[in-house]
Amino acid sequence: MGYSNKDYLKRSKERNPQISFGIFLIVLGLALLVATNDMLHLGSVKEYFTWQTVMIFIGVLLLLNLNFIPGLLLIAGGVWFFLDDYFEEIPAFIKTFFWPSVIILTGLSFIISSFFNRKNK
Repeated sequence: MGYSNKDYLKRSKERNPQISFGIFLIVLGLALLVATNDMLHLGSVKEYFTWQTVMIFIGVLLLLNLNFIPGLLLIAGGVWFFLDDYFEEIPAFIKTFFWPSVIILTGLSFIISSFFNRKNK
């Protein structure tokens, strides 16, 4: 009658996209509320919502759904293009360490996700 760990993990993964999408919509709604009322005094709504922030939001949504590699890559790309657009010149330190760090983190996520996949089998 009881459920095993595998059954619980399988059921929790089935519900996870709905929960993470709900959290995503709540955060997006709060961000729209803050942007339209200029609560942070950052300027117009167009400055809050760019294609770079959409990449970052989608990356976070993928991370919440346990899709680590695509999520990390989208977040890294969004941050990179965000920095490139908003700063005249990106400091050399960031240029030399950003993409190697992304590659290292991607490799680590492959290794970590393989351990989780072994435990689920």
